Amino acid sequence: MAKAGYHHGNLRQALVDATLKLIAEKGPTGFTLSEAAKEAGVTPAAVYRHFAGREDLIAEVARQGYEIFAGVMEYAFNDGKPSALAAFEATGRAYLAFARRYPGHYMAMFESGIPLGQNPALAAVAARARGVLEQAAASLSEHIPPDRRPPASMFSAHIWAMSHGVVELFARGAPGTHSPFPPEQLLEAGIGIYLRGLGLLPPDA
Repeated sequence: MAKAGYHHGNLRQALVDATLKLIAEKGPTGFTLSEAAKEAGVTPAAVYRHFAGREDLIAEVARQGYEIFAGVMEYAFNDGKPSALAAFEATGRAYLAFARRYPGHYMAMFESGIPLGQNPALAAVAARARGVLEQAAASLSEHIPPDRRPPASMFSAHIWAMSHGVVELFARGAPGTHSPFPPEQLLEAGIGIYLRGLGLLPPDA
């Protein structure tokens, strides 16, 4: 019998929600399709009405995660207000906030090994999320002459990598890692040092 809360016609999302719970508990590779079906209160055969298999189900979790992530990043960027620097820093903090608030989605997006190139819908929304950070980077570097301006796609990717590293090492409680500084402070300091090195900020900013 289906679990309480499952309604006919909403099996697809019920399976996504069940998978999110299992990912948060066991990681994206720590459970089977049968376990996801059991958690949703249906038979394994019912899963195949909506998903080609376990990877397809996790890809949908990741796609929904990227949708949330892109929205969070767009909200943080706030059309570049109140300043290009403040908006850029806000997107970094939003990355940390997303990882904390949506751990199941985060793991499906970044730890499941799902290839973006094999899923057009997933690739499109992931590109939307990356595009927000690239837009923030482009706004921050507009004052630099084009011949000396670093590619926005390059330094936005570096900031993404820095944000991801702070999340993995210090914001998710990884064993053996500790910092006397909050993750947000680590990231903000790192962004400042990096941007000054590129000449995007004056030394006293």
